[in-house]
Amino acid sequence: MEELLTLKELSKYLKISKPTLYKMVENGKIPALKIANQWRFKKDDISNWVEKQRRK
Repeated sequence: MEELLTLKELSKYLKISKPTLYKMVENGKIPALKIANQWRFKKDDISNWVEKQRRK
């Protein structure tokens, strides 16, 4: 089973504020899934996303 991160956990991992991360999610700028009205992030998807951002 893939590891899922909460908004708070991902905020700490990426070292960005929760409001900034929430805006990124709302604008579709970061891969996310909504489970029971809460945002979750697959760790593998985030790792791939970070790598793509690094290459830009």
